[in-house]
Amino acid sequence: MKYILSLIVVFVLCLSVYSQPFYPKHEFRAVWVATVVNIDWPSEPGLSTEGQKREAIEILNMHQRLGMNAVILQVRPAADAFYPSELEPWTRYLTGVPGKAPDPFYDPLQFWIEESHKRGMELHAWLNPFRVAQNADQPLAANHIAFDHPEWILKYGNLLYFDPGLPETREFVAEVVKDIVARYDVDAIHFDDYFYPYPLEEEFPDTASFARYNRGFFPENKADWRRENVDIIIKKLNETIKATKPWVKFGISPFGVWRNKSDDPLGSDTRAGATNYDDLYANIIKWQEMGWIDYTLPQLYWQIGHPLVDFKLLCRWWRNHAYGRAMYIGHGVYKSNVNSNVPEWTQPGELPAQVRYLRTIPEIGGSAFYSSKHFKRNLQGFQDSLTFDLYQRPAIVPPMRWIDNQPPAPVAKFKKRWWKGIKWETAEAQNEMDKPWRYVIYINEKETRFDSSNPDFIYTIIPAKDDKFKFGRINEDKKEYEVRMSVLDRLNNESELSEPVILKL
Repeated sequence: MKYILSLIVVFVLCLSVYSQPFYPKHEFRAVWVATVVNIDWPSEPGLSTEGQKREAIEILNMHQRLGMNAVILQVRPAADAFYPSELEPWTRYLTGVPGKAPDPFYDPLQFWIEESHKRGMELHAWLNPFRVAQNADQPLAANHIAFDHPEWILKYGNLLYFDPGLPETREFVAEVVKDIVARYDVDAIHFDDYFYPYPLEEEFPDTASFARYNRGFFPENKADWRRENVDIIIKKLNETIKATKPWVKFGISPFGVWRNKSDDPLGSDTRAGATNYDDLYANIIKWQEMGWIDYTLPQLYWQIGHPLVDFKLLCRWWRNHAYGRAMYIGHGVYKSNVNSNVPEWTQPGELPAQVRYLRTIPEIGGSAFYSSKHFKRNLQGFQDSLTFDLYQRPAIVPPMRWIDNQPPAPVAKFKKRWWKGIKWETAEAQNEMDKPWRYVIYINEKETRFDSSNPDFIYTIIPAKDDKFKFGRINEDKKEYEVRMSVLDRLNNESELSEPVILKL
């Protein structure tokens, strides 16, 4: 009898597991589009306006086909701008000449935002806070802030940086961020791993700012002072963003190791040569715990089983430091190469295994891939793995309930429209966060089980600019289907579903 009961328990558990959707309904699926160093766009500085637009559309179409729902576009790489700004000059990486606008004129950031939103993709504006020049020997634009405030600028190696120890530089960066958020419909502001620069043999030259603004720190605690400088700007930027547009997210993509356990019992059991806390002065988990950022996206560009920085071990460590905020993982797709000297990166299963592993960890809500251009080369079938398997079903970017937890009003007067069509109305909303942003259309065969939590039932997700939709042919038999619709707001809160209508499709 005990044996039979055990079998029944196993059967019920298995049934429960396999009845769950294989694909998550909510998942962050992003790609970085770099505009400097490992350049994804534009392919060359000075490319014509039409060429830049054509390349941008090709990139977005490619990632839409792959199943992505967010783009992280580098728009301010070095105190310059991929958009018209009164604070900073046009970037040299767009036209080849610092300070020169595109000709014929257009606004690249606005173009990317509009084209991303057309495709149902978020646009996260990626900025570097303190970098001023990638090469100190290259001339800056005549209107660069460095000429007005040379006392803000430090040379370290052959690069130029704003001094993070100066209140004035932190205030200026906050002004730049506020300007972007106020003028553009970005979905998020995004920083990567560069705060204080990765260390060189020489000491970072901030002796003068420490002497002037040490806030009571002793010289032997200068590292703590530097960390507090970064804490100050992160807190300030979050307050600036939310005061300007409360729905705009703030995310950080740090280096993959906060601290090694050998240096801190709270650290990961890794042996990384550099860490966020000790070398970049970025106490990332403090920002997450304090609620100063909305998501963390650590760059885990290592393989599963790496002897020093194992991918799975680090995923589990970051999971334990989500603190109720969003946690995503960055993948080093650029490392996938049949000629790699690391055996794991020569195998087609490495990246799919990483994505599948994340889906076993509820606290981790998705992935981002570095970087876009590598999807144009042979990734050992990873593109097909996304399109036909991992990202076969659409996914909604996870909502952020600490920003907004109120679902929008459902559609009204939802009904059939002529042949194979539907139409609806939406309620007016005064609060921007309550306005319809996208619609989710669900279908299932008539009189079969329907489950709104299962993305298998999502037919499509469309921008909230229309009040009608026409279906294509689904099968030759013209079966009857139940069609339902819900509304998503800007933060991806979902309304109640409409009552179903019946269509022959």
